[in-house]
Amino acid sequence: MAKTESTYSGKDIQVLEGLEAVRKRPGMYIGSTGPRGLHHLVWEVVDNSVDEALGGFCNKIDVTINEDGSCTVEDNGRGIPVDKHPKLKIPTLEVVLTVLHAGGKFGGDGYKVSGGLHGVGVSVVNALSTDVKVQVRRDGQIYEMNFRDGKTVGKMEVIGKSKTTGTTVTFWPDAEIFETVDFDYETLKTHLRQTAFLNKGIKITLKDLRKVEESGEVKQDCFQFNNGLLDYAKWLNEGKTVVGAATPIYFEARGEAGEVDVALQWNESYSENTLSFANNINTVDGGTHLEGFRNALTRTINDYARRQGILKGKDENLTGEDIREGLTAIVSVRLHEPQFEGQTKTKLGNTEIRGLVQTAVTKGLAEYLEEHPNPAKAITKKAAQAAKARAAARKAREATRRKGVLDGASMPGKLADCSIKDPALTELSIVEGDSAGGSAKQARERSYQAILPLRGKILNVERAGLSRSLSSETITSLITAIGTGIGDEYAGDKAGTDGGDEAGDGLG
Repeated sequence: MAKTESTYSGKDIQVLEGLEAVRKRPGMYIGSTGPRGLHHLVWEVVDNSVDEALGGFCNKIDVTINEDGSCTVEDNGRGIPVDKHPKLKIPTLEVVLTVLHAGGKFGGDGYKVSGGLHGVGVSVVNALSTDVKVQVRRDGQIYEMNFRDGKTVGKMEVIGKSKTTGTTVTFWPDAEIFETVDFDYETLKTHLRQTAFLNKGIKITLKDLRKVEESGEVKQDCFQFNNGLLDYAKWLNEGKTVVGAATPIYFEARGEAGEVDVALQWNESYSENTLSFANNINTVDGGTHLEGFRNALTRTINDYARRQGILKGKDENLTGEDIREGLTAIVSVRLHEPQFEGQTKTKLGNTEIRGLVQTAVTKGLAEYLEEHPNPAKAITKKAAQAAKARAAARKAREATRRKGVLDGASMPGKLADCSIKDPALTELSIVEGDSAGGSAKQARERSYQAILPLRGKILNVERAGLSRSLSSETITSLITAIGTGIGDEYAGDKAGTDGGDEAGDGLG
């Protein structure tokens, strides 16, 4: 191969200045350029307002989708500083909007705790918008500054006087960057309601000027929850039968590592719904705070169950899954220096918060159980029943296993089996009642067609728990006849398929 002269030199190294890096690689800062990333812009501006609320400087946030497709976020906080930045010698407002990692979250004095993308939020919004207009009400004046494609358009100006304080940010997302610039009202509504739950007392209003109701009113929602996580747990359990007290369990703790608030309540369902947050960020992948919560929950419930004799000496401890069956819980922590895995903050990594959460949950839950014996016993007995159901389900699974597919020795008694052993060449027909079974048996091809008569209406397994489903002779007969196993032991290839039968009968 002929050699080519290398021209690789300093001029080939591209340096992205200011917010150019954000426009070049937006996914690194907001996760994606799809609808999720678009709405992330709103979250970042709202997070700045919430930071003011966490500091006790703000109690009202208004979010408006404007007719022209832009979005406005207004708060009644202190207002972004407008004085000259001591280092950069330009208005601090300009610094906050145009310099990454600039904000009151880094010095340690501006905010005790904060959310947002480590202080890059509002500058990233500026970088990914065609236009941004910011108005600050501070020191009796109204200041305004405009930006285009992340850069300033003219100087900061005083446009009037004001007796109030706060910040108003209006931005137009860049259609060349995002797949869509159409804000979804329901997405905004869901997130803002959650934010209001997590910050008790704060009033958040959402308006959509693009749509007018038949009454002529603007479409809007207002959220304010004075009981915070207590209201959140109640809302999540609406329409469900509660186990224990009607009022959720709630406790909080403060320490050097930060603050923790927990609300929990059980219901009669079989699924767990535990939400975890760090500085108002929904940590969907959990983290150290969730680990601390679950460890303490399991240990505390087991200790109580043994003290009350619900668990005897030789009984196995309840597992975390047993205890969390039907649990609705919210774990919210606030830290001074949160450490997240990934720029979009899906998992919390601070090890010191684990201990604070464990201590808070152990103490708070133990006290609740002792002081509320009736709800405590109901909660513990539900977990014990879940453990028994788990054991019964395991035995039932073992009972329904077959050593070999279509092994006649372990087949249900009413099954008219076929003679071919290869499941890829066989069929199973399920009929209702013995009469239909007799007719089907006479009409079938015995070499590859098997008939299984089932009596009565079959159980709706989607609504029933696993143990109840497996206690049904009809269900276990069906599982045994199909022969693929269930749950973690499911193996579709045993029925001649690669993970399931498109025809729906479980056999090829």
